[in-house]
Order: sequence, then structure tokens, then C-alpha cells
Amino acid sequence: MVMADGRPAPQQDAVSFDLNAYLKERKQLVEAALDCALPVSEPLTIYESMRYSLLAGGKRLRPILCLATCELLGGTSELAMPTACGLEMVHTMSLIHDDLPSMDNDDYRRGKLTNHKIYGDDIAILAGDGLLAYAFEHIVEETRGVPPERILRVIARLGRAASAAGLVGGQVVDLACEGDPNVTVETLNFIHTHKTGALLESSVTCGATLAGASEADLACLTRYAQRVGLAFQIVDDILDITSTREELGKTAGKDLRADKATYPSLWGLEASRERARDLSEAAIEDLAAFGERALPLQGIARAIVTRRN
Repeated sequence: MVMADGRPAPQQDAVSFDLNAYLKERKQLVEAALDCALPVSEPLTIYESMRYSLLAGGKRLRPILCLATCELLGGTSELAMPTACGLEMVHTMSLIHDDLPSMDNDDYRRGKLTNHKIYGDDIAILAGDGLLAYAFEHIVEETRGVPPERILRVIARLGRAASAAGLVGGQVVDLACEGDPNVTVETLNFIHTHKTGALLESSVTCGATLAGASEADLACLTRYAQRVGLAFQIVDDILDITSTREELGKTAGKDLRADKATYPSLWGLEASRERARDLSEAAIEDLAAFGERALPLQGIARAIVTRRN
């Protein structure tokens, strides 16, 4: 079926694809792989601290995006799992560091006390550093059946996402803008394209790279990931205002108290919700050419704008 302008009609996946079951099954696979990937060793304190945050739950969105994208292009979850775990290690590092008193100063994450509240600032910093370094080692040592040049591209993509060109740069600008009443949408977009979007984009493009994506497919999937990443952050900003700590698993209303610019503060709640929906629908349309193989990624794009935490 095609639309009046000749484009394919959006997929109707409500009956043919059970997103909740898919996410539950993939999350269980990721949780088991993460537990095996980081066994307890000496010195005990640092490994316990690393595992405390890495195994603290969460949506596991980034590893699931990696697995789904690899499978979309003919790869397997086994082939992509080391990279999926590496992505979650880098993400966990960013959360540990983001929660520190010198950063966003939060006491709760995923419904539990943050790492530094349990182990102290010094060990929390080192736990984040340890996870960042180990992510790359794990990908290189554990990936099987993938040409070395693809693994190198994955390492380069993930390294950039974690660097000053990615989440570190976004965090720097975010900190610099606290209390600034003149933050523009362009600056806010820069912050979140780097701080949140870079690793989400890397999750998709790394999965595609492992499967040997063509340049055309990679460009299409990159557009999808960029839209999903921005929609995710807009919804994050909305939930910070509209949800409780129990619902979020972390401190609610933090952005307002820190006097941070957010999408709702610039656009209002309803306009922000509409923008997130538009981005989600555009991301879904980006993948129309892949047909039913894209149902997991399209379902994730929809779920991002309806989530409650």
C-alpha cells in the first residue's frame, strides 16, 4: 500500500509484532551477558563498584538498539553482543560520572543510591574509568566472526561517542549553561545531540557496521538514530517535570532546581510532546524501505515517546 504522494504507507505493527515481549527477551539476554562480561576480581572494591552500577537495571536501550540493528541487516545477536555490552559499559560510566557532586549531584539512579553514595566519590570516578577502558577491551577480545576492519570502525565510532566530540563535550556545554537565561534551542540541541544522542547514534551505527551495512543503509539508520536520540531527550525533559522520583528511579525536578534550559522551558510541555511525536514518526518512516525487518526499531521509536521513566 502507498500513500497519495507515492511513499509507502507506515507499517501497522500492533498485531504482527509484540514489542514488549521483544524488549523483555532482549533485556534478559543483555543482563545475562553483562553479568558474565564483568566477573568479580581483585581489587574487590573497584569490581564491586563497577558491577553495582552496570547491573543496576534500566531499559538497556543502547544494547538493544545495537542488537536490533545488527539483526535488521542480517547479523545475529551473538555477533553483536560484545559491542552491545561495551555500549552499556560506556553508558554506565557516563551515569556514574554524571551523578557526582561536581556534576549533576544526584543521590538516586534507577531507584537505587548512586555509586558515589555507596562507594565514595573517589571509587565512583575510578569505577567509571574502569568501565570505559574495559568496554573497548571487551569488544576486541570477545567479538567473533567479524572482519577486523569492521571491529576497528566500531571502536572508532564508540570512542568518538564517548569523547569531547560526543558525550564529554555535551556535558561540558551543559555545565556551562546552568543558570544562563539566554540558552537557545541551537545550544540545547548541541548539548543533547552530544551528551545523549551521540551514544544512542553509536548504538545503531555500531550494530549496522558489525553486519556490514552499505553506505546507503548506514545513512538511513543514522538519520533514524539522530531523530530517536533527540526525541528521547525531549521526553526526558518532560518526565523530569511531570513524574515522581518513584516513577523515574532518580530525582525528579532536578533540571528546574539547577536552573537548566530544557525543551519544555523553551517550548512548553505540549509543543515539546508534539515535537517528540513528530521525530518518532519521522524515524519510523526512515526505515520504511526495510519492511517487516524494521519492526523492532520502529517499535522502539514509538515506545520512546510514550515511556514513563
